[in-house]
Amino acid sequence: MDFNVKKLASDAGVFFTRAVQFTGEKFGQVEKTELDAHFENLLSRADSTKNWTEKIFRQTEVLLQPNPSARIEEFLYEKLDRTVPSRPNNGELLGHYMQDAAKDFGPGTPYGSTLIKVGDCERRLGGAQREFLQTSAISFLAPLRNFLEGDWRTISKERRLLENRRLDLDSSKARLKKAKLAESKAALWSEEVDKAAHELRVAQTEFDRQAEVTRLLLEGISSTHVNHLRCLHEFVEAQTAYYKQCYLHMQDLQKELGRFPNAFAGNPGLSMASGGSSPQGNATLPQDAASAVETDTLKIEEVQAPATGTRKAKVLYDYDAADTSELSLLADELITVYTVPGMDSDWLVGERGNQKGRVPVTYLELLS
Repeated sequence: MDFNVKKLASDAGVFFTRAVQFTGEKFGQVEKTELDAHFENLLSRADSTKNWTEKIFRQTEVLLQPNPSARIEEFLYEKLDRTVPSRPNNGELLGHYMQDAAKDFGPGTPYGSTLIKVGDCERRLGGAQREFLQTSAISFLAPLRNFLEGDWRTISKERRLLENRRLDLDSSKARLKKAKLAESKAALWSEEVDKAAHELRVAQTEFDRQAEVTRLLLEGISSTHVNHLRCLHEFVEAQTAYYKQCYLHMQDLQKELGRFPNAFAGNPGLSMASGGSSPQGNATLPQDAASAVETDTLKIEEVQAPATGTRKAKVLYDYDAADTSELSLLADELITVYTVPGMDSDWLVGERGNQKGRVPVTYLELLS
């Protein structure tokens, strides 16, 4: 390999001169050219922007992908310029397991049919999450990464170059000062003074040029803030759309599941699952309880409001009655509610004028 010995020696000499100047500044033995206050403010603002952007970027990555192994895998695929394999996320996987379990338990059973509905909802939630992650990665994470890996690297490179130019400038000032001091003692004009003065002019020109380049880059941080502000708004909009979609999915699921206690009320296997060690003790319900359940499901019109204990309730969501024993509801309306002995705790008797029927508690806000 062909080495340029003169250039190598020159570079080594420059490096040594800068090291001597830097060391002297640290010990306060030599003068240092100070940047103006505006330039220092630009540097401080740039450093603050870089530090906070990096923290926000890293924490957003954790928020969107809590699994560190998955983040490392995505990072490696990105560096290899390859597409990350598509895999089901946790919500989609849970929904898949629930629906497979329903097939095993029997989709016609209360538990199996509920697993199907909940599993379908979990898969839709997983799909919404996948869409949110993709949108956020493009609209928010990518611009932050581009700044850290692009603009900031350019700024850092120019700042290092500016620091080297400053060290060269201060070294030239020191050499000129020494040459003038030697000249005054020798009482003659020295060629060293001319050489040092020329080096100082060159160093000053290069420093001023590099300072202007760096200043322009630092002033561009304002544009970076504007760009990141727009990306932040897009991230908030993506979050809002995602959580709204999740809420709607869960609201629909809640409406579907609100009808299931009606099926559980007459299920003799429910008491066996909920408690008691003797199957014989769960084979029959007490006469009073069985009578109350039968009255609740079949003869709701015969139930009378108690003298005390009735309350007003505000309806939170629309509800369609599953049968004649239930009362359909409209969101935001006020109804009178009360309970009767033996009734399932998830249900109340609701009255609206001459209409009466069972209503699910989860659809109500009880008022004092």
